[in-house]
Amino acid sequence: MHPAVDNAPVGDLALDTAVTGGDGRYRALLSGDWEIWGPNGGYLAAVALRAAGAHTSLGVPASYLGHFLDVAAFAPVDLEVRTVRRSRRAESLRVSMTQEGRVVLEALVWAVAEGLDGLEHADAPAPPAPAPATVPSVDDRLAAAGGGQRVRFPFFDNLDERPLLWVDDWDRRPAAEPLHRSWYRFLPTGAFDDPWVDAGRLLIAVDTFQWPAAARGHAGGALRHVAPSLDLACRFHRLDVARRAEWLLVEARSPVAAGGLVGGVASVWDESATLLASGGQQMLARPDPGAPAA
Repeated sequence: MHPAVDNAPVGDLALDTAVTGGDGRYRALLSGDWEIWGPNGGYLAAVALRAAGAHTSLGVPASYLGHFLDVAAFAPVDLEVRTVRRSRRAESLRVSMTQEGRVVLEALVWAVAEGLDGLEHADAPAPPAPAPATVPSVDDRLAAAGGGQRVRFPFFDNLDERPLLWVDDWDRRPAAEPLHRSWYRFLPTGAFDDPWVDAGRLLIAVDTFQWPAAARGHAGGALRHVAPSLDLACRFHRLDVARRAEWLLVEARSPVAAGGLVGGVASVWDESATLLASGGQQMLARPDPGAPAA
């Protein structure tokens, strides 16, 4: 797996999560444009969500809960979807993703009918954040710091990233609050009319940045572990608003790490400070073979 340089092509989320098939059996091709040491976990979840959306006749996803069971290759995957329970208003679906007989991911998805009536309130204030247009991008900040061509994983070429918490020299950073906060816009398409595609943006945003938040709680050079995700939970609050919002404000925190586990939570707002999605994950620490000797 080789990081790509800045001029690498970007992935299109709608195309790269597309599924074919029917009657509970679907197939997808995992794209290398979403690589972070392997397929990004949120990207895998977005593919599973598309399979659930293809299977149900209900309009929108309400929540996702998945277990990451193996590292997938950038190759075709098979997805089996079955209804666990169905009513007029909601449907529970189980999605199993396999690759050459290996189980890669197991997920549960709730789908609901669009336009349901119910309680309405909002008490989820967004953190203070300047408008994304006024925030320098990662490339702008690196250029200002005298950086040259940046080498990074292909995943990050799919995002216009405007960080609100920035460290010029990540490898020599001091320990800080385990917090990540940034604006993101997906490239080349910022938002999608299809709620099953657009919810994938939110899954990726919730999944990806809890480990960077945890790492920020430790000084550069001090980390001796990485922490792949065991699971991912995401609740979709306002997909009606998200489909009109290209810029996503992501805040991820890691409130606790102990006993080989690293916990994380994340929330996503739009520019009007509407909470679009929230969730969390548990990560499992393991020694980093690339870490310098103590």
